Amino acid sequence: MKFSAISQSLSRWAGSARTFYAAVALILLWSLSGPYFHYNDTWQLIINTSTTIITFLMVFLIQNTQNRDNDILHIKIDELLRVSKDAQNAVLGLDALDRKELEKLRLAYRSIGNTDTVSLNSDCGAAPDPGGQSKTDLNQA
Repeated sequence: MKFSAISQSLSRWAGSARTFYAAVALILLWSLSGPYFHYNDTWQLIINTSTTIITFLMVFLIQNTQNRDNDILHIKIDELLRVSKDAQNAVLGLDALDRKELEKLRLAYRSIGNTDTVSLNSDCGAAPDPGGQSKTDLNQA
């Protein structure tokens, strides 16, 4: 079984309400056992070590899940750009650009957005753009 499949399964399990309730129950049991162990250092060490190990492992689990979700999102956006008639296919390769090139492109798109889109304010409605064709931020058709 691949790590990503294990990661997805563990992520679903760790994010469930049942797991949360089990963790709360374990913490409650640990705190109630304090008087029995006279609140000694070993009793405290158990919860500190347990939470540290779980947190350490969850970082890798969450990062793997986020990377996978991010890749899926990028693929979906790339497909939407590919099939859109007016989209610039050049933006499909943005991941190869460095930070300065991306910032330059962002400024170019920001200037396009400032001149070619209509206002979406709820109080004033839509105003036509200078080119005569109405465009909104939500629909660039």
